[in-house]
Formats: sequence, structure tokens, C-alpha cells
Amino acid sequence: MPPKVCILRTDGTNCDSETFYAFNKAGGESELVHINQLRQGEVKLAAYHILVIPGGFSYGDDISAGKVLAVELISFLKEQLAEFLRAQKPILGICNGFQVLVRTGLLPAGKLGSINAALTANESGRFECRWIKIKIEKNNCIFTQGLDNKIIYLPVAHGEGNFYTDPATLNNIEANGQVTFRYVDKNDRPTQTYPDNPNGSLNAIAGLSDPSGYILGLMPHPERFTEIFHYPNWRRNNLREPQGLAIFRNAIQYAKNS
Repeated sequence: MPPKVCILRTDGTNCDSETFYAFNKAGGESELVHINQLRQGEVKLAAYHILVIPGGFSYGDDISAGKVLAVELISFLKEQLAEFLRAQKPILGICNGFQVLVRTGLLPAGKLGSINAALTANESGRFECRWIKIKIEKNNCIFTQGLDNKIIYLPVAHGEGNFYTDPATLNNIEANGQVTFRYVDKNDRPTQTYPDNPNGSLNAIAGLSDPSGYILGLMPHPERFTEIFHYPNWRRNNLREPQGLAIFRNAIQYAKNS
């Protein structure tokens, strides 16, 4: 049986179909699940092997991006999430999903309710929607195994992607090897310079995992590069496979082996 993937939806989610397609192409069995189905007990998180919070603008990004959905998860699904964590099942948050995971405390600390970071407004003061270049760092994240030091292209589409935290937390993140993706310049070096770093994130952080490596959040959209022709320069760059697909394959392979 293929691993079952819960793609969590709510008002404002708009990248669920692409994420559904990505996990199915990677060998999973995706299911679109509205948060009300979980709140009302129609379905349980325990029935799934992977949880994904896709991109979009949940609840219109009222208050701040991802905040309302994060409060809803902590208030009504805390026990189910805690059980999911104890079972060491993968959790992925893409763009708005990353913002939600940070607002719940699942990133960077991996602890529900322990919030010590934020994804704030882009330093450019505007919505950034384009392709960017990132480097995959070497760490224990199950989503990026075998991809160490690769340079890939993914699209971004966000207005609040500027990762910020206090110096002590940032030092812990770096010391623990939790950074999974960094924005890089034309020489493939991490950068704080716009436009290569589209939002001004500290230490050029584009995505990170929790200390266990089972939870991943990133601002770029790997689900939008799961076919070669998704990339605008695919003919010139002589790409052999879509660069976002490996992230989903790794998650599916981990779930199969667990």
C-alpha cells in the first residue's frame, strides 16, 4: 500500500492540487482533507503517514501569515499532532505552511506552543513571485537525504518570507544543522543581497527542519517544479528531472520504510 498523505486545506489554501499531484507522482496516496473534517472527527491524523500544510493564504493571512490556522491547530488538534510527532511521521509546510509551522512552534524547536521565530514582511516591501536559486545544505532532514550541496531552482510567491529570530535561537539552529535551504547568488554563495535573497531572511535561510529532521518548512515551492517543463529555461539548462520532485520522493520512501 502506498503511504497515505494528508494534504490539509482550509479557507485560502490554493496550492493543494499541485501538492496532491507531487506526492502522487512520487508514489504516495494523497487525500485533500479540510481542517473541519479533523475538528469534527470525520477523519483522524493517525490514519495518515505524512502531513502536509500547502501554500496559499490561509484565512486571508489575517493578523499575520499563518497565524489563524496555527492557533486552530494548537487549540483543536494538539493531541492528534502530538501523537503524530511521537510516531515520528514526516510533516511538511510549504510557504504558508512554513509560516503555520513556525507559528505553532513546530519549527524551529519541534515543540508545540514554543514560538521563538517568525516569518515577517519581505524587506523589499512587496510580494515576491519569481524563480530563485537555493542550495540544499547537508543535515539529517529526511526530506533532503542524498541532495547535499545541490543547487536547484524553485519558484517563490510570498509577501512574508523573511525568517527572523533572536541571536541565541539562530545560533542553535546553525549549531544543530537545521538549515536545509539557503538563498544563493550567481556564484552559489549564501547571500543577504536582494534580489537573490528575495525577502532578507537571516543567514539566507530559505527553509529549515526541526532537530529531529522529520519536520520541514520552506518558502520556495517544490510542488511547482515536478515536471521538467515547469521551469521556464528547461531546454537551455539541459535538466534531467524536475528539481522539486526529490523532496516528495524522499518523504514517500521514508514512510514506506518506517
